[in-house]
Amino acid sequence: MAESNSKFDVIVFGAGPAGLAAALKLSEAGKKVAIFDKDNQIGGISKTIGYKGFLFDLGPHRFYTKSDEVNRLWKEILADDFLPVNRLTRIYYKNKFFFYPLKPANAFFGLGFFGSLHIIASYIWIRLFPYKEEKNYEQWVTNRFGKKLYRTFFKTYNEKLWGIPCTEMEASWVAQRIKGLSMTSAVKNALFPSKSGGVKTLIDQFHYPKYGSGMMYEKIAEKAKNNGADIFLETEVTKINSHENKIRSITVKNKNGEETEFFADHFLSSIPLTHLVKRVSPSADSETLSATEKLKFRSTIMVNLIYNSKNPFPDNWIYVHSAEAKTGRIGSPKNMSPFTSPDENQTPLSLEYWCNENDGTWKMSDEELLKQGIQDLDVLNLAKKKDFIDGFVVRIPKTYPVQDGTEIKNIEIIRNYLDKIENLQPIGRYGMFKYNNMDHSILTGLYAAENILGKTHDIWEVNADEEYQEEKKR
Repeated sequence: MAESNSKFDVIVFGAGPAGLAAALKLSEAGKKVAIFDKDNQIGGISKTIGYKGFLFDLGPHRFYTKSDEVNRLWKEILADDFLPVNRLTRIYYKNKFFFYPLKPANAFFGLGFFGSLHIIASYIWIRLFPYKEEKNYEQWVTNRFGKKLYRTFFKTYNEKLWGIPCTEMEASWVAQRIKGLSMTSAVKNALFPSKSGGVKTLIDQFHYPKYGSGMMYEKIAEKAKNNGADIFLETEVTKINSHENKIRSITVKNKNGEETEFFADHFLSSIPLTHLVKRVSPSADSETLSATEKLKFRSTIMVNLIYNSKNPFPDNWIYVHSAEAKTGRIGSPKNMSPFTSPDENQTPLSLEYWCNENDGTWKMSDEELLKQGIQDLDVLNLAKKKDFIDGFVVRIPKTYPVQDGTEIKNIEIIRNYLDKIENLQPIGRYGMFKYNNMDHSILTGLYAAENILGKTHDIWEVNADEEYQEEKKR
């Protein structure tokens, strides 16, 4: 580690997409930059883990953006190693696959005549008697799809993901995530596709790094280091020392427990917003600390399995809406890039389980979780127990900021406190407690860096009023 009292122009907390993008831009501008991350690997929740020659992401990561700036960065970093991938993602429900977004003919034949009739009747009913107020997820989706389709294709999956009833999820958030998708638009675009203009539905192709999503961030880190940036892994920011509305220095602790103080003119934070506030010294006021305690994250457990069999589905990943399986999403690394698997006769699969830190699922042993994953694939008829040959488990705390409506007021209180600290900017999903996509997180990092270089971006506006990221116009 650098000598005590080392001085930098900018210090970045966290070596994920946002922090690395900021560090790269700043180092290119000649700034002396340091990044600190408590993990032993670059990439944050977008890193890739190697296991016996196989490459596993922490959940599926699709590289698609409407930002020209982010797109240029991605292509510049990876060039020919940035592979085009045809998108195929489907919903798995009652032993059948349904396209996502829904296609009328597929949904009709999958659900059967009476099931489809029930959905149509339900849709007509809600058009005649809609909810007058859309306060939650259930009401917002039902008003656009009908109660029957909501219960079939939305309710189970989202309650697995968030661990709360859909009636407790705020409507404004879901409106942004699936903006523009309705029963009317789905049918219209499926049966009468527009030749020019209008929504084409979700994107049909994206890009992906040859050796997993983490490859992108390893390359960005390498380029930043070549520009002079220092990256300290297995080093956690434990104290943020402030004085007169400015951060003066930080105290970090390495894996050996050794503490060091570092100074800088500017600070960017992509660590969880809850951690940031609690580590500022002198301590924040009681109202801010109380608001921080009320913010909740949802965590993820990845159960990565290897089978001595062919790939059971062609999808990049599938959404599991069947209640008999506990997993919510199953990804196939091979279907993202064939270079993630060393053996064409073996198939790696990644199962996601969402939980709260330290709840019963989180505390399950690795052996129990592997058994759960094998059982889920067996009950879903996607893979046979006899073909399982190996696997491992990864626990990822705080992957999803919970948007239940209560966070809006609490974030406002925290922002009022942080806005008074002149040389500190929170960035990224964790740092801003926003359910950002990867490109949005990168954009907050780039904008924060540009602010240090003289611009005046409001990074809180990134992804605030945009159309849904995947929605594509011709």
